[in-house]
Amino acid sequence: MRSLAIKNYVAFADVEIRFSPGLNVFIGENGTGKTLLMKLPYAVMRVVSEARRKQGRLTKTWLQRRIAEKLVDVIRPESLGRLVRRRRGRQRCEVAIQINGQDGVAFNFATHSREVVAVAQMPGRWQARPPVFLPTRELLTIYPGFLAFYDNHYTEFDETWRDTCQLLGALAVRGPREKKAAQLLGPLEEAMGGRVVLDSSNDRFYLKAAGTGNMEMPLVAEGVRKLAMLARLTATGALVGKGCLFWDEPETNLNPKLIRSTAKAILELCAQGVQVFVATHSLFLLREFEVLLSTSHSRVDSRFFAFEPSREGDAGVAVQQAEDLTNIEPLVLLDEDLEQSDRYLAMDEMS
Repeated sequence: MRSLAIKNYVAFADVEIRFSPGLNVFIGENGTGKTLLMKLPYAVMRVVSEARRKQGRLTKTWLQRRIAEKLVDVIRPESLGRLVRRRRGRQRCEVAIQINGQDGVAFNFATHSREVVAVAQMPGRWQARPPVFLPTRELLTIYPGFLAFYDNHYTEFDETWRDTCQLLGALAVRGPREKKAAQLLGPLEEAMGGRVVLDSSNDRFYLKAAGTGNMEMPLVAEGVRKLAMLARLTATGALVGKGCLFWDEPETNLNPKLIRSTAKAILELCAQGVQVFVATHSLFLLREFEVLLSTSHSRVDSRFFAFEPSREGDAGVAVQQAEDLTNIEPLVLLDEDLEQSDRYLAMDEMS
């Protein structure tokens, strides 16, 4: 994905974002729309990859209905029109996603829209592999029976959970892609202290460590389970070669050591051709990206985006873009970190 242009989408009035083919990092306070922005292209990309697998070709009528359904299932508004930016009168949300060159998809919908969007541009081609969306919570412990539960009951879990569980349960790859997966799995398995296995007899995931046998996932530290989820998606080929990963706050429940391993794994995926989108609040993770990008992963293209509510009346959330983290101002995470350092030093002076 090369770019995303949106008008009147939730908190965004008029924003155009150009992405890096490698690492893309979204930074901002809670409520600035980072997750909502990631879920928008994810939903559309998932729909088009679904069409490639099931229908072989896209039809406008099918696409208009399916995009609307997927947006509601992934973002969970009460209706499609609730995703339109709240202002007086009827408004229209416009979305345009550029893939490569002139190839892309564009559509729009209004505050009264419910079941369909109006497609203005049909995609000519797209990668067949579905994108991956990792929520803040790990999913390996809820995997047993989750797909059946989701498909047969109404639930408020958004559909990214189902999509990801479906990918987690896929078979491991074999052949040439297996070798690429093994290169990525080595560092992950070293950080976890074992490898991830799925027992087909009970549909449960285990961490298999040398000398200790299989340990059921609920007994494994949550931070390790998040790495295990990444490892499983690598083993099944979902994150091998050309692909796309959206990860919402990967640092949640990770200690600094595991954050370092996660940052390295993300950049290794980028180096192998996977386009990665990360939303984060962690200054530690940001700095780790900076360190790695300046040294061993300098070949990975990166781009940083700072989300900030506009101070110009009703202008919505503004998005600053730069290839270097230091070129984004103001960066709330850095400001808060510096203020905390000042308070800490002041404690020493008072004592």
